[in-house]
Amino acid sequence: MAEPSAPFYDSAGAAKGAVRLQADLFGIEPNRAVMHQVVVAHLAGRRSGSAKVKSRSEVRGGGRKPWRQKGLGRSRHGSIRSPLWVGGGTAHGPDPRSYEQRTPKKMRLLALRSALSCRAAEGAVKVVEDFDWEAPRTRRAAQLLSAIGADGKALVVLAGGQDTAELSFRNLPQVILGRAGHLNAYDVLWSDTVVFSGSALAFPDPADSLPHLPADPDPAAPAGEVLVDEDVYEEAAATVAEEEETAAAADVGEAEEVAEAAAEVVADSVEAPESGDDGKDADADEGEDVADDDEGEDRAAGSAGRGAAGEGQ
Repeated sequence: MAEPSAPFYDSAGAAKGAVRLQADLFGIEPNRAVMHQVVVAHLAGRRSGSAKVKSRSEVRGGGRKPWRQKGLGRSRHGSIRSPLWVGGGTAHGPDPRSYEQRTPKKMRLLALRSALSCRAAEGAVKVVEDFDWEAPRTRRAAQLLSAIGADGKALVVLAGGQDTAELSFRNLPQVILGRAGHLNAYDVLWSDTVVFSGSALAFPDPADSLPHLPADPDPAAPAGEVLVDEDVYEEAAATVAEEEETAAAADVGEAEEVAEAAAEVVADSVEAPESGDDGKDADADEGEDVADDDEGEDRAAGSAGRGAAGEGQ
């Protein structure tokens, strides 16, 4: 497929050239089967599923047999609230339920990319420069759509913070608003024209999966064409690498501090028993000295006692 592009306008609707779109979002081969399945699941999820009727057990009345079983020539019945009776319950009627269908994330993204590619191939994707409107005006929004050829149903995709533009477009009957990063295949296929604001395409969050549009065009590009600026991606990659190196250095420093603290704890635990043994040895020596002193005193007392006994004799 040819490289996708879209016309570029200012906020007044004047043409300023063309914008080259990302091929992986606006230039793939559409998968119609996936788009159909995702749209069916989207519409099924919008159903309320609140239909409810009463069965024969929920209708009031019919608690007794209307007449006896035999002898009257009538058909036998056990309740006047049988589905056969007028005013009776409904057999196999609807009950509240959920019609939601689970759709894998990759399938939803493929359907969105296919829908965007279809609109880009038809020339129904347009890009408008950032809205510099001072106050919301619905008339100005309608004039802008008319100037860029967005007649009929239109999907206007805005970025966060563009409240003035949102208030200007939301009152138009054939216009629905979308946010960058929150698009779905049904809205894209419902609309005849998809209008992106410059901020919705410029510097998106990686999770938004939206194309990139630089603020200043490449001087080497042909007139009227805005190319993708690769310096932004290189600067972002360098910033991420620096942050990772800083985090790794911090982790190494913390590990060294933890190791030193552990070594100190181990050294203290090894020295503690040695000091305890020395204390025990000192206590034992003191005990031996006390015992020796007591033994000397006993011997002296015994000698004095024997001397006193000799003098008495």
